[in-house]
This record gives sequence, C-alpha cells and structure tokens, in this order.
Amino acid sequence: MIDVWIIWLILIILLLNTISALITVFHRPRNIVTTWAWILVLILLPIVGFLIYAFFGRGIAQEKIFSISNQKHVGLDQLKLMEIADTTKRRLIENQNNNNDPATRSDQTHYADHIIKFFNETEEAPLTRHNKVDLFFDGKEKFEKMFEDVRNAKETVHVEYYAFIKSDIGDEFLKLLTQKAKEGLEVRLIYDPWGSNGTRKSWFKDFEAAGGEVLQFITSKNVIAKTRLNYHLHRKIVVIDGCIGWTGGFNVGDQYVNVTEKFGYWRDTHVRIKGVATLLLQERFFQDWNASIEKSEEALVFDEKYFPSDKFDDTDNSPIQIVSDGPDRREEVLKDGFIDMIVSAKKSVWIQSPYLVPDDPMFTALTIAARSGVDVRIMIPCMPDHPFIYRATQYYANLLTSYGIKIYSYQKGFLHAKASVFDGKICTVGSMNQDFRSYSLNFEANAFIYDSKVAHKISRAFENDMKDSLLITPEVIKSQGHWLHFKQRFSRLLSPIL
Repeated sequence: MIDVWIIWLILIILLLNTISALITVFHRPRNIVTTWAWILVLILLPIVGFLIYAFFGRGIAQEKIFSISNQKHVGLDQLKLMEIADTTKRRLIENQNNNNDPATRSDQTHYADHIIKFFNETEEAPLTRHNKVDLFFDGKEKFEKMFEDVRNAKETVHVEYYAFIKSDIGDEFLKLLTQKAKEGLEVRLIYDPWGSNGTRKSWFKDFEAAGGEVLQFITSKNVIAKTRLNYHLHRKIVVIDGCIGWTGGFNVGDQYVNVTEKFGYWRDTHVRIKGVATLLLQERFFQDWNASIEKSEEALVFDEKYFPSDKFDDTDNSPIQIVSDGPDRREEVLKDGFIDMIVSAKKSVWIQSPYLVPDDPMFTALTIAARSGVDVRIMIPCMPDHPFIYRATQYYANLLTSYGIKIYSYQKGFLHAKASVFDGKICTVGSMNQDFRSYSLNFEANAFIYDSKVAHKISRAFENDMKDSLLITPEVIKSQGHWLHFKQRFSRLLSPIL
C-alpha cells in the first residue's frame, strides 16, 4: 500500500511539474528552438529545472522594457545629430569630387550601401563621417591611452561597462574618475552588477562624495534581478567631452590587463573614435542612464557640452555607424546585420568571438557563404570561461569545419575579441558575441566601420593571431574522444538557453 502511494505521489509531482513547466514556458513569446529547450530542461529536471530557469530564463518586466525603449529620443536633439551627419556627408562628397585619385579614398560606403540603409532604417543609426579611428589589441595599451584621455577631459566623462570590477585596474580607474569629479567635471558611471562580480556600492563612496554619479543598469535594480544571467548590460562605452569615444570588448578588471594567471594573455579588441560617431555613443549612454535613474527629473537632457558640433577634424574620414541592440527590441538588429554582411560577402568573412553558438539563421548564413566559395574563418579561444558555453562552442566549431569553414583555436591565452572583417573592406568592433545571448538576451553595441584601412589593420591582427592558433581539422576532432564529444552534444542541446 505504501509503495502505491509513493508511486501516486511521484506521478502527481511529475504531472504538476509538467503543467508548471508548460505554463512557465508559454507565458511569453519565444522562438520554437528555445521553447523546446526549456520544456526539455523543466520536465526532465523536476524542481532543479526551475532553479536553472530562475537564472537563465526569466524575462524582463514590462515596465523595464518600456523604460528602456522609451528613451529613444528622450532628452536628445536627434535632428541636430542628423544635421551634423548630413553636413559632414555633403562636405565629404565635395572633397571626393575634388580628388581624382581613388587610391587615397578610404570610403567603402558604396560597397556597403545595403547594410548602411538596413541599420539606419531599422535602428535609426545614421552614418557619420569625419572620424579618426585607433585600434587597441592589448589591455595595458588600451587603458594607458584611455586614462590619458580621461586625464585631459575638460567638462564630462561618461563611463558604461558590463564588468567594472574592484581590482587593481578598477581602483586606478575609479581613483582617476574621482579626481576628475573633484576638479568639477561631470562624471557618470553605469555598470552591471552581474558582470561586476565582487563590486559593492560602498566601493564608490569616495567617488560619490567627490560629486561623481553612479548607477546600476535598470535590469539589475533588485536582488532577484541580479541573480538572472540574461538581460544584462553588456556594452562597453566611454565618452569624453562628447568628442572622444571608446567601445569594444575590454571590461575593467585585472584579467583584461594580463595581471591574473588563470587565462594567460588576454587578447581583445577595442576602438578609440575621435569624431562625429562619438555623438552616437553619447546618445546610447544617455538612453541607458535615463532608463536607469529613479526619478524622471534627474534625466539627462540635450546640451551643447554633451553633443559638441565644432570639435571634429574635416581631414579625418572613417565612415562609422554605432548600432545598439537588446531584448527591449522585437528585431535582432545586430544579428540580422551580420547575416546580411555574411551572405553579401564576395571573397572573405573573418570573425573572432569567444563564443560560437550560432542560431539556425546565422549557421545557415555561414555555411551558405562557405559553400559559395567565400573564405570563411572563425577564431575562438582554446579554453573555457563558461564550461557549458565552451563545450557548445566546440560542437559548432567541429560542425562548421565539416562545411569547409576554417576554425582556429587561439592558443596564446584567452581570445575575447569581438571583431569581424568582410571582404577586407568593412569591419565591426564591439560587444556582440556569436551566441544566443548576444543575439537576443543582452544589451549590446557595435561600431561598424566602412574604411578599408581600418579593416586591413584588423585583418593583419587576425593573421598574426593565426600564428598562435591551432587549425581545427578532422584529425583534431577525432582526437577529442567520445566523452568530450558527448559533453559537446549535450551542451549543444542547451545552447538556446545558455
């Protein structure tokens, strides 16, 4: 009799678990792949599956989505921003008409006209001209130059990072920001608590006392939200005096400057922009700041000191679009833009990403390009920072190899760069990884640069990294062993929710 009751109890628990799983999964729209992945987890792992869901699956409250998406033009004179872009465009065309030597032109906007229109019409990301671009591949060099820019700031310093970690480099950065606040500058900082593991509000006490302002991103406003792995601020943006901007893959922490031994050499890519595109980075900061404040009267509003129009050199000419994306949008703008560029490429597609977990549309685009004779190369790290994601990355690396795509495993340390080059003509640097989370679950920002000279520099960096990389071949895949292949396949099943 007792055994029968135990069986009935187990059946009732399983039934209730199944009903709860279906209600949980279907209470908001998801794509089919993600829906089935969550059903699998919640039903096959009773109770435990719901704990996993608490970290990976919960959505954003509607009021937070509204607060984020409603910042599109709040406090900003977007027309003025567009006027600056249009004016510089006309002046650029006039300069080109007076220059009969095509070899001196770096403008690739005619080649990329379709993607420029896509981003502008979908994300309202205007093409900006008159930008000077400097690339940084080493953390120490990046922070040295960025700290110099901050020290030379005259009016405003705006900082936004996924990971702003209490560390030696973090202490140095915060001390510098505190000093600028003491000098009377407007200094503001947004960070994401999940990415900034170990960072406490008390760390910013001296900074705030000096007049600096600090906010946690809106999706981390309470303890429960902080435990959610997805829907976090993944952008890395610094804007100085409205005329110098930084964005890319580096966060603020000791591992990014090669102080820690766990990952070895940290290989990343960051871009310094001096020019009109900085205004778009400033606009992105304004939107994220205004979405995260407690009181609407504290919102930042348009001011010439934030959006100067007279600090840009006419001789600099790297056309740039700043494109941001996040789960507050229905469209996956950055991913769709990548797919457009991949299927439009004629000769080559080179991608660096620490995670390679493409969804079906991205996977199809990559394989179509490779089968069309395009030289598709993807570089990934040789070690994990997240075990499940890394095993899923290995699975897709092996699978894409079978389609003729060259996959390189960076051996010198940890590859964290998010940089891509298309046909050696246009390139992008930013925070977007090649995985489900970057496509639709976190808030990202990328700079798309339509300048063959800049693209060439990133291509050269890729080629140098190839010297420190292992090409994945059928022999390498076979040597991985059955147990490793099982872990790869299992992780791949969970890839839509990783």
